[in-house]
Amino acid sequence: MKPILSTFFISFLVSLLAFYNATAQNIKGSVCDENGQPVNFASVLLLKAQDSSLYKVAISDTTGVFMFEGIQPGIYQVMVSFGNEQSPKSPAFELTSAGSTVELPPLKINTATELAGVAVVQKKRFVEYKADRITLIPEALISNTGLSTLEVLEKAPGLRVDENGVITYKGKAGVMVFVDGKPSYMSADALVGYLRGLPSGSVELIELMDNPPAHFDAAGSGGVVNIKLKKNTQKGFNGGLTISARQGFYGRTNNNANLNYRINKLNIFASASFNITRQFQDIDIERNYLNERGELNSQFKQNSFLKERRDNHSLRLGMDYYLNKKSTIGIVGSYGHDANDVTTINNALLMGRKGTLDSTNIGLSLSDRQWSNQSLNLNYTYQVNKQEELILSADYLVFTSAIDQSLSNKVKRANGSETVESDLLSNLPATIQIWSGKADYKKPIGKAQLDFGVKTSQVKANNTAEFFNRFDNEIRPNYELSNYFNYNEQINAAYLSTQKQYGKLGVQAGLRLENTNIEGLQYGNPTKQDSSFTRSYTNIFPTLYLNYVLDSLGHHQMNLSYGRRITRPNYQDLNPFSYPMDRFTIYSGNPFLVPTFAHNVGLTHAYKGFLVTSLNYSFVNDMITETIELGGNFFFSRPGNIGTQNTLSLSVSGQLSFTAWWTAQIYGELTNSRFSSLIYGQKLVNNGTYGAVNWINQFVLGKGWSAELSGYYQSSAYSAQFITIPLGRVGFTAQKSVWKNRGSFKLSFSDIFYTFKMGGDIKALGQATASFTNTLDTRALMLSFSYNFRKGNLLKIRQKSAADEEKNRVNIR
Repeated sequence: MKPILSTFFISFLVSLLAFYNATAQNIKGSVCDENGQPVNFASVLLLKAQDSSLYKVAISDTTGVFMFEGIQPGIYQVMVSFGNEQSPKSPAFELTSAGSTVELPPLKINTATELAGVAVVQKKRFVEYKADRITLIPEALISNTGLSTLEVLEKAPGLRVDENGVITYKGKAGVMVFVDGKPSYMSADALVGYLRGLPSGSVELIELMDNPPAHFDAAGSGGVVNIKLKKNTQKGFNGGLTISARQGFYGRTNNNANLNYRINKLNIFASASFNITRQFQDIDIERNYLNERGELNSQFKQNSFLKERRDNHSLRLGMDYYLNKKSTIGIVGSYGHDANDVTTINNALLMGRKGTLDSTNIGLSLSDRQWSNQSLNLNYTYQVNKQEELILSADYLVFTSAIDQSLSNKVKRANGSETVESDLLSNLPATIQIWSGKADYKKPIGKAQLDFGVKTSQVKANNTAEFFNRFDNEIRPNYELSNYFNYNEQINAAYLSTQKQYGKLGVQAGLRLENTNIEGLQYGNPTKQDSSFTRSYTNIFPTLYLNYVLDSLGHHQMNLSYGRRITRPNYQDLNPFSYPMDRFTIYSGNPFLVPTFAHNVGLTHAYKGFLVTSLNYSFVNDMITETIELGGNFFFSRPGNIGTQNTLSLSVSGQLSFTAWWTAQIYGELTNSRFSSLIYGQKLVNNGTYGAVNWINQFVLGKGWSAELSGYYQSSAYSAQFITIPLGRVGFTAQKSVWKNRGSFKLSFSDIFYTFKMGGDIKALGQATASFTNTLDTRALMLSFSYNFRKGNLLKIRQKSAADEEKNRVNIR
C-alpha cells in the first residue's frame, strides 16, 4: 500500500509541474492584509465594467495570488468577497491585445481605513480559519491582556493542556509546539514553564494545523501549534508594554515590552519579559489493590500539596538589514532563564481491606530547578519577485538545566511508632546542543507554484543523574538510580510541493522525505554495565489539500486535506534511568520507544468565513504517551507506545453578531476516541465520546468601555489509560481605553465558580484501580495596563528559521 501511495503522489506532483496552459490573455493580482501578509482563499470577482455583471471568479492561493485566465478583451473591474463582507469595486481597467497580461496592484484588507486598491472592512477575530490552519489573534480578546501564552492556548478551539503540560488537539496527543517556526525543544514540564512565562503581549498570532504543509517538519502526529512572536515593522520608533498583577490564592505578575526602530535599510527589534508566579497544586490519589477474586485487599490514599515559586525572564534581540530591494539579511538572538522552586508535602495512608489503618507516610520533597536557553539565528532572503524567493537559514541552540532535589520520608505504624526514615538526594544536570540549517526555494512554473527545500539538524544531549542516600548524616552514592546518558541524533530532510488554481478548485500537494539516525549510550557504574542502542530509518510524508468554491460569490467553500505525520520520542525519554517521584511512585525512561505514525484526514465546509464545520479522522500507530504499570505496591510511570488510536471528531464554530454592540464566538466539538493495546500484559480497550463547548461574548459599551464574558465546558474524555472527569470555567473582563485608545486598563475575574478542576480514573492496572483529582490556583482577579505607541508605514513581517521540530523534544525535568 505504501509504494502505491508514494507512486501516486510522486506522479501527481510531476503532472502538476508539467502542466502549462498558454492562455492568450490573463489578469493577475494578489490580496493582502494591512501588514502585507497574504490573504488566502479570498474570492475575487471579475465584473464587466459596463453593467457590473459577473464574468468570472478566482480564489487567492496560499500566497494571496489570484489569476484570471483566458479573458476576452474588454473593460473590467474586480471586487473581493472575504468572510462576511464585500469590498467596493476597483477602478476600471482595460484588457486589449491578445497575449497581454494586466497585473493589478495589491488588493489590501484594512481593519480600519480604506487603502489603495480594494479595501474590506473586517473586525479582528480571535479565531480565523484558513485552508490548512486555524489562526488565533491573542490581542483580539481583551481578556488575554496580562495572561500567559499557556492561558491563551487553553481558550483555543479543540486544544487542551492538562496539568502535566501534555497538549491534545481534537482528542489527539503528539502535538508539537513551534516558536517562530522553530521547535520548542522542551519536555512537557519545561514547555509549560516557558509558556507560563511567555506573556500573551509578546505573541503576534498562534497557528493550529492538523496537516501542516510539506515545508514544515513531519513531526507532530497530533498536529502542530506554531507561536509567532511579535516583530514590529513600522518606520521610526514603535512599541508597547503591558504590566499586570494577579491575585488568586497566591499572587503573580506578568510584564513585557516590545520595541522596534526602523531607519532606512536597518530594522532593529527587541522584546523582553519579566514574570513572577506563585501557585499551588492540591492532588488527591486513591489506589485500591485487589486479590485474585477482584476483592479489595488493601487501600492507599495520598494527598500531595505542591507550592511553587517560578521567576522567569527573557530577552530577544534581532536585526534585519535590507541590502537592496531583493536581498535581506537578518540575525536574531534570544536568552531565557527560569528559576523554579517547588515544595511538596505528601501525606499517605495505607489501609487494610476492612479500611483499618496500617501505617502512614509523611514525605517532604524540595526541588530547586534552574533552566536556561540561548539561541542564535542567521537568515538570508533573496526575493526575485512576489512569487520567486530563496531563503537560507541556520540556527544554534543551547539548553541547560540543573535540578537539586531531596526526598524525605517517615513511615509510622498505626500505633504511632516510627519504623522507617529515609532521605534521598539528587543532582540532575543536563545540556542539549542543537545545530540546524535549511534552504527553501519557491518559483512559479507555468501557472503552478513550486516549493522545494532541504534541511539537516544535529542534536547532542548529555544527562547526568547523581543520587545519594543519607543515613545518620552520612551520604552514600545510590548506584541503583545514578547514571550518565549520551544521546546523538541527525535528521536529514528534503521536500517538494506545488499548488495551482484550476478555476474554483485549488490544489496543493507535497511530499517530504526524512532520514533519521540516532544512537544512545548509558554509561555503567559499579553495579551496572554499559548499555547502548542505535537506530536508522527513512520515511516519506505526503500532504494534499483540495479547496473548492461551491458558488459564484465564494460564500460556500469545501476543503479536503490529508497528511502523514510522525512523533519521535523525547531525547531524555529514551534514557532507561529511574527516579522516585515519591515513596510509592517511580518514573523511568524507556529505551524501547518507537516513533508514532499518524494518518490525518480532514473535511471542512466554510460559509462566508465565519461559520465553519469540520469532520476529522485520525489513525495512529504506536502513540507515545504516559503509561502506568503496577509492580507490587509501586506505580511505575514511564513513556510507552499504545498500539492503535482511532479518532473521529466533528466540530462547528462561528462568529455571530446579535446587535451592533454584542458579538459571540462559539465552538462546539464531539469527539470519539478508541484506544486498543496490550500494555504490561494487560489488554487495554478505552473508547468513548466526549463533547466540548467554548463561547466568548464581546460587548462594545461605548465611551471607551468594552467587556467579555466567556465560558468553557468539556465532558469526560478518553485518552490511553485515562478517563478524565468533566471540567469547565467562566470568566469576565472589563476594559477602559484611554489616551485616544493608545492605553487601556483591564480588570479580569477568571474561573469565577472555581470549577476548572482536573481528575480521572486509570485503566488496565491488573489487580488494582486508581483515581486522582487535581485542584489548581485558577480562580483569580487580575488588573492590567497596556500602552502602545505606533507610527510609520507598515512593512512585511519576516520570520525565518531553520530549526523545526527538534526543540519540541527536549525533556529537561
